[in-house]
Amino acid sequence: MNTSLPNLDRRNFLRISGITGVGLVFGLSANGETAVEELAAAGETFEITPFVIIEKTGQITIFNTRPEIGQGTFQSVPAMIAEELEVSLEQVTIKQTGGEKKFGGGQSAGGSASIRTGYQNMRKVGASAREMLIKAASQQWNVPVTECYAENAKVFHKPTGKSMGYGELAETAAKVEVPKSPTLKDPKDFKILGKKSPRPDVPLKTNGKAIFGIDITVPGMVYASIERCPKFGGQLVSFDATAAKKVKGVIAVETCERNISGQKNEGVAVIAENYWAALQGRKALVVKWDYQGNENFNSKAYEQSLRDAAKEPGAVQHTQGDFDKTFAEASVKLEAFYETPVVSHSPIEPMNCVASWYDGNKVEIWTSTQVPGSIMNEIPRTFNVPAENVKVNVTFNGGGFGRRLYPDYVMETVQLTKKVGRPVKAIWTREDDTKMGPFRPMTYSAMKGALTPDGKAIAFQHKVISPTLGGKKDYDKTKADGTMTEGISEQKYEIEHMKNLYVHHYLHVPVVAWRSVTSSTLAFAHECFIDEMAVKAKKDPMAFRLGMLTKESDTKTILQKLKEVSHWDKPLPAGWGRGVAHYEFFAGQAGYVVEVSKKGAGIKIEKVFAVIDLGTVVNPDTVEAQVQGAAVMALTAAIKSGITFEKGETVQSNFHNNQLVRINEMPKVEVHILANGGPKIKGVGEPGLPPFAPALCNAIYAATGKRIRRLPFDINKIV
Repeated sequence: MNTSLPNLDRRNFLRISGITGVGLVFGLSANGETAVEELAAAGETFEITPFVIIEKTGQITIFNTRPEIGQGTFQSVPAMIAEELEVSLEQVTIKQTGGEKKFGGGQSAGGSASIRTGYQNMRKVGASAREMLIKAASQQWNVPVTECYAENAKVFHKPTGKSMGYGELAETAAKVEVPKSPTLKDPKDFKILGKKSPRPDVPLKTNGKAIFGIDITVPGMVYASIERCPKFGGQLVSFDATAAKKVKGVIAVETCERNISGQKNEGVAVIAENYWAALQGRKALVVKWDYQGNENFNSKAYEQSLRDAAKEPGAVQHTQGDFDKTFAEASVKLEAFYETPVVSHSPIEPMNCVASWYDGNKVEIWTSTQVPGSIMNEIPRTFNVPAENVKVNVTFNGGGFGRRLYPDYVMETVQLTKKVGRPVKAIWTREDDTKMGPFRPMTYSAMKGALTPDGKAIAFQHKVISPTLGGKKDYDKTKADGTMTEGISEQKYEIEHMKNLYVHHYLHVPVVAWRSVTSSTLAFAHECFIDEMAVKAKKDPMAFRLGMLTKESDTKTILQKLKEVSHWDKPLPAGWGRGVAHYEFFAGQAGYVVEVSKKGAGIKIEKVFAVIDLGTVVNPDTVEAQVQGAAVMALTAAIKSGITFEKGETVQSNFHNNQLVRINEMPKVEVHILANGGPKIKGVGEPGLPPFAPALCNAIYAATGKRIRRLPFDINKIV
C-alpha cells in the first residue's frame, strides 16, 4: 500500500505561540499545503483536511472537516486521525472547521463521501504525527527509535518503561523531518476504528448544548422573514409595505433574490427587531406577482406529459450486445412502466442563516450547511468581495438529506445584511421549507425485458424519463444525463443484451439531489422489474438474481448474505410474502429482504433484513443507525403523500399533509455489515435507501399477487 504524503514538508510542523505556549500543529490539505502560521497568529479555526494541534500543555485538538448533519462525522472523521495518533477521543477536543478555500476541497458533507474519500489520508495524518513524536522522544532519550512506541497520548521507552506526554514532546517533534511514508497500523491493532464508540455529539444534542444554525445570535442582529412567489416561475411586479411597516418592531422591507435550480426569483423580506414582528410584517405585505403563465401547472398534467414523453426514442446511456434485435425476436418478453413522485427533504431544522456585512467588504456567516466551501466560493463571486474577507462558521445541522447542499438561503441573507447594514438572521418557516422546494423530481421508468423459453434473461432495457437536476430547459436531448440514469447500467447482473436510455422532460419547479440522488427512484423500477422477469421465468426471485451472477462480485456476496440471514428458503406463514432487492451506485451498495403479511385490506411489514457492504467500517453503531434512518426515509417516500402541485403551487404545507413515517409504523431493521477490509471503501449514509422500496413492493407481490408500479401507495389499502 502506498502511504506517501504528497507535498508535505517541515513547515507543516511548526513551533507556535498564541495557543498555550509551544505546540505541534499538523495539517495536510487536499493539495498538501497548510496555513498553520495564520492559525497561530489569529487563534482561529481554519479548515484543513485533516488537522491536528498538540499544545505544550498536552491539550490535543482534532478538527472535523466534514459538516455534521446527523451522519456521525463529528466522531468518525476525528476517529480516523486519533486511531493512528494513539489517542482516544476522550483525550481530544473536537472542533468544526470553516470552509476556507485555501485548504483544498473535500470539505462538504454529501454523496456518502466523508469516509470513502478520506480514510487513507486522515489516517496518514495521525500516523505521521505519531512517528514524529516517537522520533522526538528517541532523540531526547538518546535511544533508538525502534525501542519506542506510542500509546495513550504518550511515548514509551520499552526497555526502561519511562514515558513522556505528547505535550512535552511537541517542541522537539516540530523540528523532526516529516516521514515520507508513515506506517499505518494493522487493522487488527485498532482500538477505535471498527469498534462501537459513543458519538461525542449525542450528549450535546440531548442536553441542549449543541449549537445549530437556528440557535445563533450575534450582537446587533435583526430578523428577516421572506415572502416569495407562491407559484413556481413567477416574478415580482410590485409590493406595498405600508401595513407591514406599521407592525411594531419592523425596521425595513427589502427585496432579495433567490437563485435555485437555474431559477432566479425576487422575494420581499420584512426585517424586524424580533422574529415574531418580521413574520407578522410579512403577513401584512401586499404583493403583486406575475405568474409567467405557470398558474395552471399541476401534477396530473405533468405526470401525463412524462408518460407521453416515454414514447420518445431517448438518448442512449449505455448499450451492449444487440438489444433491439434480441428483444424483437424473443419468444418471451415483458414491459412495464414505473412512476415515482416528487418528495421534499424536510429536515427537522428549517433553512436559516445569520450573515453580517461589515467594514465595507467583509462578510461573516453562521449557518447549518453541507457545503461551507461552496459558500466561500459563491460569496466573492456574487458580491465582489475578496475571498480572504469571507468567514463561514459551520454549526451542527438539524438534518440535510441533500437540501443543505444548495446555499440559496445563505445568499439571500447576505444580500439583506448588505442592504440594512446590520447582522441579519433569516429563518424559513416550516411552510416555506415545504412549499418552496427544492424537491426530488418525479422520475418515470419504461422497462423492457426478454427471456429464453427456459427462463434465462437475455435482454434488458431501462428508459428513464425525467427532468434534470438544476432545471436545464435547453437541455441537449441527444445526450443522456448520467445523474438521472445513475446506476442503471452498473448493476452486476450478467445480461448479454442491454440498451438503457434517457428522455429529458423539462420541469420549471426547482429540483435537486435528495438522499441517494436518483438511485432513490431508479432502484424501485429496476429491482421490481427484475422481480417481474423472475416471475415470468417462473423462478424464485433470489435464485433468479443469483443465477445472473456467475462471477464473484460484491453484489453476489450481498445477496448470498441476505439469503442466509433472512432464512430465505424457510417457508413463511400463510398470507405472508418475502421480497428482495439490492442496488449499487456511486455511493456504495446495500440490499434488503422484507417480509410482509396481509392484514385485512392492508399490509403489515413484519421483518426487515438489511445488508450493507462497506469494505471498511469506522463505527458499526453509526452504520446501523444510518441504514435504519435510510429505511425510514425510503418507507416515507413509498407510502406517504409526497409533494403535489395544483394551480402552480405546492399543495402540501407542513407535516400534517406532508407526512413522515411515525415510530409505530416503522418495523425493526436488522442490519448486517460486510467489511472485509478490502481496498474499496464504500459510503454509508445513502446506500441503505434505494433498495428498500423495491424489496417492500416485491414482498407485497409475493403476499398478494398485486404488483405496485407507482409510488406512493397506501399500505393500508392493498386490494
